Amino acid sequence: MKSRPFTSTVKYALLSVASLIIFFPLYILCINAFKGSKEYGMSSAFSLPNSFLNFENFQIVFERGNLGQAFLNTTIVIGLSLIGNIVMGTMVAYVLGRFKFPGRFLILGLYTGAAIIPAITTQVAIFSIIKWLGLFNTHFAPVLLYIGADVVQIYILLQFIRNIPYELDENAMIEGLSLYGIFYRIIIPLLTPAISTVIILKTISIYNDMYTPYLYMPSQKLGVVSTTLMKFTGTNSAEWQLICAAILIILLPTVLLYLFLQRYIFSGITNGAVK
Repeated sequence: MKSRPFTSTVKYALLSVASLIIFFPLYILCINAFKGSKEYGMSSAFSLPNSFLNFENFQIVFERGNLGQAFLNTTIVIGLSLIGNIVMGTMVAYVLGRFKFPGRFLILGLYTGAAIIPAITTQVAIFSIIKWLGLFNTHFAPVLLYIGADVVQIYILLQFIRNIPYELDENAMIEGLSLYGIFYRIIIPLLTPAISTVIILKTISIYNDMYTPYLYMPSQKLGVVSTTLMKFTGTNSAEWQLICAAILIILLPTVLLYLFLQRYIFSGITNGAVK
């Protein structure tokens, strides 16, 4: 059945409007990132710059914002967090998906319930624990908070584990493999698509988070890319042309990551849903 012309027109009109809304902030960032301080102050935020070859703002951002160190700190936090997160997440999903024991549905329910609790309500207690452990103002403070597996990650891994034939485990036991051997030699290799999806989603989540690094790593030398933007703001003013340039630089890795790995994100989530 062919769609009516009016319905198609409305559909494409709404899609066009939605696209404009999504790309308009990026347009504002691009045109203002190439304006000098005087040009930005004397022109409209919506007007084009005099030249798109003015890279002075990007140079200032790298030097004053110390973006090289910020990217290094971000890489350290993401790397350590992913190692612990994947190890713990796959173990939890393996236990919940492979073994039947009293309370396993309660554990899964607690993961779901934890996602409902507003994070701000637990910050005082978490901050006190971090201080007591001596991790405040170190890379390990946010890492400790990031390594916990969230409910989305658990469900993605569970969907894959539940569709791995249990006969593989039985055959491995006959061959003399222990439960740990089954987990590392059979389950983990078969979970590669799910693990890839979790790594991508977790990386983007940590990369974009500003609150946790700002609260637990206030030292200038421990700044990450998300907190670097605060170096260009003051009490009563902000250097918006520099902030626009910094956002473009910081945004570039996530855009490239999404463009090259989006098929893994979609395939990992949809495969886990239909298997």
